[in-house]
Amino acid sequence: MVRLLGLVAALMLMGDRLLIADDVVDASTLQRKVLCGYQGWFRCPNDPAKQGWRHWSRDGRKITPETLTFEMWPDLSEADDDEKYPAPGFMHADGQPAYLFSSAHPKTVDRHFRWMQQHGIDGVFLQRFLVEAHSPAVDQVLANVQQSCRQTGRVMGLCYDLSGAAKETLYDKLVADWKRLVDEKHITNDGRYLHHNGKPVLFIWGFYSDRFGPELAHKIIDFFKNDPKYGVTLVGGCQWYWRTEKGAEWAKVFRRFDVISPWNVGNSTSINGQRHAATGSWQPDLEECQRSGMKFLPVIYPGFGWTNLQGPKAAKDNLPRLGGEFFWKQFSTASELGVDMAYVAMFDEVDEGTAIFKVRNSPPTPGHFATYDGLPADWYLRLTSEGTKLIRGERTNQKTLPIKP
Repeated sequence: MVRLLGLVAALMLMGDRLLIADDVVDASTLQRKVLCGYQGWFRCPNDPAKQGWRHWSRDGRKITPETLTFEMWPDLSEADDDEKYPAPGFMHADGQPAYLFSSAHPKTVDRHFRWMQQHGIDGVFLQRFLVEAHSPAVDQVLANVQQSCRQTGRVMGLCYDLSGAAKETLYDKLVADWKRLVDEKHITNDGRYLHHNGKPVLFIWGFYSDRFGPELAHKIIDFFKNDPKYGVTLVGGCQWYWRTEKGAEWAKVFRRFDVISPWNVGNSTSINGQRHAATGSWQPDLEECQRSGMKFLPVIYPGFGWTNLQGPKAAKDNLPRLGGEFFWKQFSTASELGVDMAYVAMFDEVDEGTAIFKVRNSPPTPGHFATYDGLPADWYLRLTSEGTKLIRGERTNQKTLPIKP
């Protein structure tokens, strides 16, 4: 009987799935977590959102080699027929039609989260662009992510992206949307919503000194840090060079977050003739965080490319993945510095070639797509798994790749 009770205690019902308790991620703290950005912005014709080819094509009504806006073709070999959307005109080498996915389809989102569960990835910061927060499809994706977190034992936090929002109305729209999610959607009462120091974690991205003034930045911080009902543990996403900001008031802004996450995607340096993510600022950033009473959440990314999105001239911006060395070097550096949390950019971002989920090494034609250079489709999921262990202190740090294909 004692052994039976112990077995029952070791199991937890999450959604309609029974999980081992050890496989349910602790939602009470940000520490020792690796969370992936999850865009969730992909749409297809005839999906539940009915918004056309969003984030696959610059023309929602059609998808052609000339309208493509994404860099990598997702691997849908595990997808069921009812979650695959045919991309007219695109064919695989064997003559089979090519398909894309929609983030509005709950089965697809659930599949992504099961990949996270299988690889020991803690969860996501779900991106919520303020300029489209009013869209029912955005709430639909939020509901999909919440359900998938419950099904797989992952955690989630919300990340507002302020890009493109008019500064005159930004504050009112941001506060109103958060209040609605708290009061009507009860988002922070969800057992899978991430908390830290007893408060829900909210990531607000877009604190750039050339986008709006410090007065607005202070106003946002004042509300989200101090409101007795809607207050949060605030993660501020900002310019990577935040520490050297010359403006006195912006310098104060950058030291008021609970957690700071300087955006590092595209910030690179040359090491032995190869381009790598620039991490030389991380140690002084970490030291300044400690002086200012903030936590440091570094952004780790696997590479970069956006030639389909921006055109052939953008090839100069490409940052090759180097078989995973580009990615792993950042995890290793974070571990050396004693950093105990990290933000991976991103899980599903094929638009700018930063995705870590499964993509095809043999994409369809026509068109030009980046690949994983013959490495397994789950290679970057596996590397993120090892990086998570490193951040948690569960494996020994090493400079070289920790796994083999």
